[in-house]
Amino acid sequence: MYQTLVKNIAGVIAIAALTACGASQAPAPVENPNIATAKQWVTAVAAGKAEAMTNVQENMAGDGMLYRSRYVGFGFTWDPQDEEGRMIVGTVIPKSPVDGVLQPGDQFLSVRGVEVNEANMEKLDFRGKPGEVVDAVILRDGEAMDISVARGIIDTPIGKAQMLEWMDTGDAETWSPDKWELHEAIAQDNVVYVWTQSWNTDDQSGLPVDTHTVTRFEFNDAGKVIALGNLSEDRFALEQTGWTISR
Repeated sequence: MYQTLVKNIAGVIAIAALTACGASQAPAPVENPNIATAKQWVTAVAAGKAEAMTNVQENMAGDGMLYRSRYVGFGFTWDPQDEEGRMIVGTVIPKSPVDGVLQPGDQFLSVRGVEVNEANMEKLDFRGKPGEVVDAVILRDGEAMDISVARGIIDTPIGKAQMLEWMDTGDAETWSPDKWELHEAIAQDNVVYVWTQSWNTDDQSGLPVDTHTVTRFEFNDAGKVIALGNLSEDRFALEQTGWTISR
């Protein structure tokens, strides 16, 4: 009986060993390759302007679209790092309130009677209640012009070429955040969500600002990004620097 018991124990141990061996040799789950591309994308964007633009060139499909955050305003971009402290229009968003009103190269002289200068560019009345008319004065080809623009909702996606043109207006020296962290990336089929956090110092107030961002990527069968958009804590960022949003 003792020998039988020993044999049974030995058999159990052998089976357990074989089971453990088989478990250790089971293939590990294969990570969705789109997750790696999405992680590479957000890392490049945080690293610097050149890295970000190279990444878009390599990983975005030719027919890819960027869905930017919606806002109420005019619908143009400018370089806030202009050496002479001027507000000069860089791009005009198609189908925005200023499409057909502004042109690249136009310079804002005043908005609602407030003279534009380097210190107040972020505080002018471009954003606010939709439909409200804002009067401004611009300089075009050396001549001052009066314009009136009714604010509207800016919700126009842009293609790859427009995205690169928009990115090219950014300042390489202030592009990267003070600190950045990738928290999580998850995927379902051809869609990947990436959660990141960044820490910056506000240029005007000198106050620290941190924001969370969730970026959504959609990929085609070739592993290229065909749709890109994100949700970030824009309101929270403003409130950290003392702004109060009433509408």
